[in-house]
Amino acid sequence: MIATINDLMDKIRQLEAELDAEVAQRRIDLHVGMEKGRIFFEQEILRRHRELRTRLSTYILNARPLVVLTAPVIYALIVPFVLLDIFVTIYQAICFPVYGIPKVRRADYLVFDRHHLAYLNALEIINCAYCSYGNGVIAYVREIAGRTEKHWCPIKHARRVIGAHPRYAEFVDYGDADAYRKLSAQMQNPNKPAD
Repeated sequence: MIATINDLMDKIRQLEAELDAEVAQRRIDLHVGMEKGRIFFEQEILRRHRELRTRLSTYILNARPLVVLTAPVIYALIVPFVLLDIFVTIYQAICFPVYGIPKVRRADYLVFDRHHLAYLNALEIINCAYCSYGNGVIAYVREIAGRTEKHWCPIKHARRVIGAHPRYAEFVDYGDADAYRKLSAQMQNPNKPAD
């Protein structure tokens, strides 16, 4: 059964690599380039993007009233996002070295590049930055929580977990006490050779 699970995990990794290749090809098809870490578009594509930008005044005047009224609600979430970001970063900085868990690079999860898109107006750029931050923080926190769970309680649940983090597949099966004790001993003493 473990061999089957490992085979399935290998297939998932292979499919993820194929997906990455397809996304890269799509970027080529859209004439999106990168040079020395900077994004660029061909001049003709950039001109077309600017033509497709909705003027800020048009964007605001065409917004539905209820969307405008809910804007403070969605933007109020910046407070818990920032607090979560700060507290989880502090937790990781203090605890991960003690536990021997490799730290998560925050910069890998917070990606801000949509402002390079000439077809977005100023408000759309702000909205995109906000969504990038919120989803980036959640992904960053999820990775830290996943590494913590792998260290302290790497046991699968009896029920199926929707949206489990990537490390979850490596956890021992629910009810497999021998495998848990063996893995737990390895996690607590990572330099000790496995039996």
